[in-house]
Amino acid sequence: MANIQFKALPSNSPSLFPENIFERIPLDHPVRLVDQVVDQLDLDHIIRLYKGGGTTGFHPRMLIKVLFYAYLSNIYSCRKIERALQENIYFMWLSGNSTPDYRTINYFRGKRLKGQIQELFAGIVRMLHELEYVSLKVQYVDGTKIESAAGRYTFVWKKSVEKNKVKLEANIASVLADIDAQITQDQSSLGNQEVSKAIDSTQLKEKIKAINATLKGANKSTDKQLKKLEEDYLPRLEKYEEQLEILGDRNSYSKTDTDAVFMRMKEDHMKNGQLKPAYNTQISTEEQFITHYSIHQTTADTTTLPEHLEGFESRYGKQSESIVADAGYGSEQNYELLEGQDITAFIKYNYFHMEQKRKHKQDPFSVQNLYYNDQEDFYVCPAGQKLSFVGQTTKVSTNGYTAQVSCYQAQRCEGCPMRGGCHKAQGNRLIEVNHRLAWLKARARERLLSAQGLYHRSKRPVEVEAVFGQMKSNNRFTRFSMKGLEKVTVEFGLMAIAHNLRKWAKKWKNKAFIGKPGGKNFLFAINQAINMLKSTKHRLAA
Repeated sequence: MANIQFKALPSNSPSLFPENIFERIPLDHPVRLVDQVVDQLDLDHIIRLYKGGGTTGFHPRMLIKVLFYAYLSNIYSCRKIERALQENIYFMWLSGNSTPDYRTINYFRGKRLKGQIQELFAGIVRMLHELEYVSLKVQYVDGTKIESAAGRYTFVWKKSVEKNKVKLEANIASVLADIDAQITQDQSSLGNQEVSKAIDSTQLKEKIKAINATLKGANKSTDKQLKKLEEDYLPRLEKYEEQLEILGDRNSYSKTDTDAVFMRMKEDHMKNGQLKPAYNTQISTEEQFITHYSIHQTTADTTTLPEHLEGFESRYGKQSESIVADAGYGSEQNYELLEGQDITAFIKYNYFHMEQKRKHKQDPFSVQNLYYNDQEDFYVCPAGQKLSFVGQTTKVSTNGYTAQVSCYQAQRCEGCPMRGGCHKAQGNRLIEVNHRLAWLKARARERLLSAQGLYHRSKRPVEVEAVFGQMKSNNRFTRFSMKGLEKVTVEFGLMAIAHNLRKWAKKWKNKAFIGKPGGKNFLFAINQAINMLKSTKHRLAA
């Protein structure tokens, strides 16, 4: 028989001098960074939310450490976090062997951090700013849609509600007209109101109450109609009014998460353009660190930029010098906003890349290539015909922004040999030009084609799109687990913090271990940076 060698069989019997299992945590492990960073955060705004008295509770600093490290480890379920606190030595060390159950963790995440997570996130970004990882002078902005925890087929559509409400109001008016016809002449004051006019649920209740007091039991036909009003039409009218109130300016919402909006997602496995309840998440990045985030209930990125930038300024007390974004943000409103705040915008607009192609530049019939006389305000077509100013119209965007559009029309297009290549509409050619937007686009084009613009355009996909790739692909964060706008904001904030801590730990580890074996260099780098932060007030440089 061969001489087989084995290591000693491990024994489960207790040891006289048991080892400290926490010594097995490597000095360069990210859990040590989480511990050090959270110790420096100001938690007074969270502690103030607690009421005095009662039994002792888990300290919010410990729970924040646990949540930060859980999201850093791609653990998003409170039950899995509870299990990790009992089995994982990193969680045990971080919590000091505390074992809060999943209800405590979920309550703290969903209730205590609501409205507070943004300040925790900003505190970490301020640390990164103090350590010169980010300058906050430039923002690379982009958005992605993340699916809500709501059911996929729980939609409520605004147009459908409005359509059904109009039909119901017509039925109510018809029933009230029939009842009024049965009221005697001396009691007709109950029905003098215009029944064809739209009526709300409160008015309908008063109307039913008045009719009941007058005609209750008068005849079976009237009683049947009153029952129809009370048990069918009134509840439906109240439901439609409630749905319209929830919808507000939105076109849809989910019954199981009324803050979610149905959006078309990139992940379309059925290949049928299916809409899913989701939120539009916007982030600003620098050096692949997330410097700001916001959650929106609109499908288009264009309308989110003003609110997103306002949130950045309110959080840090200053605005970035440059904003870099793709064509989804290139609107007149956004360009005007950035011009008014003296922010250098490197934002593409629709058809920017098409304009750079030779085919477009050599197209003599394109509006951008027509000769324009700005003094007398007219265009000249390739055939030499003048397109004179015929009027001005106003266009209002979905978010209420008003743009002025000038209209120009040719006089004699009939029989023109160039008409086939010029336009295919009947009559003389009519063009619409937004001169203000054209000037803003020319200014944006000049910046985008400059050396600095080329640099930012090449860096933008590496910056913000890489961050979304990390979140969705590597960290498997493709669907929220909490419902409601406020809770979703907390969850994405935890995800953004975890991303920054992961990036921070990786940078420090690489810096500490260049040609230096052992983990003490990493821990020394952490302590050195933390000590530097202690000696400064956590505020942005003026």
